[in-house]
Amino acid sequence: MRSMDGDAAFVIRVRARPGEPQKGLISVAGLSAPCALGRGGITRLKREGDGATPAGTFRLLSVFYRPDRRLRPRTLLPLMKLRPDLGWCDDPTDRNYNRPVLLPYPANHEVLWRDDRLYDIVVVLDINIRPRRRGAGSALFFHIAKPDFAPTEGCVAVAPETMRRVLEMAGGNAVMVVE
Repeated sequence: MRSMDGDAAFVIRVRARPGEPQKGLISVAGLSAPCALGRGGITRLKREGDGATPAGTFRLLSVFYRPDRRLRPRTLLPLMKLRPDLGWCDDPTDRNYNRPVLLPYPANHEVLWRDDRLYDIVVVLDINIRPRRRGAGSALFFHIAKPDFAPTEGCVAVAPETMRRVLEMAGGNAVMVVE
């Protein structure tokens, strides 16, 4: 696979496990590990609130991390520290739909500074970013999974060590292919 600038892309493949549409496998550069998928499995027609993980090829845009909980991840991707006042708008009627926002925010939003550690490291995927379509899904990230790999609301989630290994390998040309 080639990136937009012609360089070979670093490809992270995600597939659902047979008979378990909310659980999957992530494969990259010889690493294969379990992952959690959306409660709605994988879909080709993503809609806000359906709980499904969208199928497609998505660039890894940037990485947020909790500086108070973990060491700074090693990656070539753009890296930003999370702050307690950072959220992500998931209200399709709001002008900042599927964009980061400062809290408190009047429209419906996702809080990125969480107690449950799921967003200790969170990678922004190029899903409905540009162009952005109202109601086509928001706050769809690559992040840390719950210990039991319970379904997400549409994100792809992995164990912390898997996340660290993937980020160490990923460059600016990294893409996630959800099949």
